[in-house]
Formats: sequence, structure tokens, C-alpha cells
Amino acid sequence: MSAHPARWWHQEPNGKLLCTLCPRFCRLGDGQAGFCYIRKNEGGKLVSLGYGRTTGFATDPIEKKPLNHFLPGTSIMSFGTAGCNLGCKFCQNWDISKNRLDDRASAPVTPEQVVDLAIEHNCPSVAMTYNDPVIWAEFAIDIARAARARGVRSVLVTAGYVTEEARGELFQNVDATNVDLKAFTEDFYHKVTFSHLQPVLETLVWLKRETKVWLEITNLMIPGLNDAEEETRKLCEWVGAELGDEVPLHFTAFHPDFKMRDIAPTPPSTLTRAREIAREIGLKYVYTGNVHDRAGGTTFCPSCAAAVIERDWYAIDPVGLLRGTGGAGSCRACGTPIAGVFELPVRASEGRRRGLGLVYSD
Repeated sequence: MSAHPARWWHQEPNGKLLCTLCPRFCRLGDGQAGFCYIRKNEGGKLVSLGYGRTTGFATDPIEKKPLNHFLPGTSIMSFGTAGCNLGCKFCQNWDISKNRLDDRASAPVTPEQVVDLAIEHNCPSVAMTYNDPVIWAEFAIDIARAARARGVRSVLVTAGYVTEEARGELFQNVDATNVDLKAFTEDFYHKVTFSHLQPVLETLVWLKRETKVWLEITNLMIPGLNDAEEETRKLCEWVGAELGDEVPLHFTAFHPDFKMRDIAPTPPSTLTRAREIAREIGLKYVYTGNVHDRAGGTTFCPSCAAAVIERDWYAIDPVGLLRGTGGAGSCRACGTPIAGVFELPVRASEGRRRGLGLVYSD
């Protein structure tokens, strides 16, 4: 397997390499790989085994990421590698994230070929997802740069567990991200994900305040672990105070998987109540996911409550959305601006768009 030079590391006095890409700060002796499996000390140099490797591609609705306010109704080319820098016991992609690349049928691919594939399949964007793209940041950076040069948008789906040192380069050419805020307690992060909460909160604040990357947040609600109303309220209050009331928040249902097969799926009522709490606090765009809930999937105008984008699973109808210049959108009924990015890249707009462009009004 070919290796690619890695960034964000230095050699310590004892000869080990300190990886500074994520807050795990793995110290690696010669021949050792980090917690993520794909960053390795080879002869005193840190290399990435994830560069140019993929465990597969899929064309998805962009709402599956989930992103509801970024090019809604379009398709996105999704792919990932293997490994992860978190150890979530509930991982729903564990067959990818908990495997080493040499245990997977991984095919070599260049950043340009990733973009080629998106264009070939009429996808206006590419998603780096399935496992966390933070651990293959060098590859993600080159893909985002190549995509931007050719009029294709790039999306990171991530847990946000990245250091201040690395995040600027990682997100420099990224257009949108969904960050998985797994819980709102350090106890959960420490015991269930083998990581820490504070670095994720710092990433979220930095993304919102210091970048132009479109941001949405997902909270997977696990019965008995992170679904208490008090925790949900604190999470929503923090989002409102630190990120603002226009950041879309998705409450999604857990299903038994990996090392948590003994926990029942999340009741839809839990998601509905979480959405109610968030809206009571004043968050404008709150959604439920992994359940059939038309109201919980629909974008409503925060001023007049008219339906702006109706969703029934992945059937999308922007019935009340007016598109403006520069990607802006507004409510057809009252003219209130709707936060998001609703304008397609020029190149992608020439292709198939799941019908979205046919119902827009300017």
C-alpha cells in the first residue's frame, strides 16, 4: 500500500512522533499507527495510509448527510476511507470506521478523479463522509481544492474532533459541513466515544465565527444516554448563544448497532420533544431524522410559519422558497430571508438536479 507524507506532526526527544492533527495527540514509535489506524510512523516520518484510497462511492440525496439548507434537492457524491479518530460504541458505520484500509477492498483514486465522478453523475457537490475525513485531512484538502477549481462544492461530514493547528487548512476550501455533536456532556464523550466534548465545541464556534463554511449540526439521540430533556435544553441553549439561532439542528434516531445492540431504537416522540424544546428556546431551523416525520423534515419560515421546503423522506418540494442572488433564499409568503445556500454552481446547474430548478421562482 502506498503512503503519502502527512502534515501536523513533530518528533519528540525520545524519538517518537507526535501527531497534532486531532486532540488525541497520538505518540507513535517506528512502525506504529495511531488510534485512527491510517496515520503511521514509517522510518521516522509520519505518513497517511488514507490518501488516495476509498472504500466506495455512492450517490445520495444531500439531505442524507444531513444538510437541509445547502443545495436542497440535489444529489451528492459520497465516499470515505477507513478508520476513525473516535471510538463510538454506537457507530452506525462501524464496518468502515473500525477497519484498517488493508482489511477493506480499497481502490486508488486521485482528487481529480473524485471530481470527475461527481460531474459524470451530475452531482453539484462531493461529500467526504462515512468515516471521519479529519483523519485523511491531506486527501480531503486536495479534493476540496480540486472541486472548487472546477465549480463543484465540497462537504465534510465530521465529528469536529480536530486541532486548532489543522482546522484552518482542512476547511479552507470546504463549502459546507455537518458536525455530529454526539452529546452535551463530557461524561458521554469520555465513556462512549473515547474523546472529549470541549474540542468539538471549539471547532463549532470557530466554524461559525471565523469561516464562511455553511454549518449544520446533528445530534443522534440514544435512549438513556444523551436523550434527557435537561441535556437537550442545555445543548440548544448553547447553540443559540454561541452559534446563533439560524444554524440548522438535526435530532436523529439511533438504531441498535456495533457495541450497543442491546439499546432500543429512539422513539419518535423523543425526537419530536427535542424539536419542541429547541423551537421553544428560539432556534429557527430544527429537524428530526431517521424517522418518517413530514413536519420534522420541513423547513418553515421563522416569521410567518409558512412551509418553505416540504420534505417527505427524500421527496423535496421547495414550494415556498424564492431564490435570490448569491445563493440567498427567502419565504415566498412574507419575504423573510431563509438562511442557507440555495444557488447551484454554474457547471452543476447544467446537469440533472432532481427537479429542484424547475420549481424555483426568482
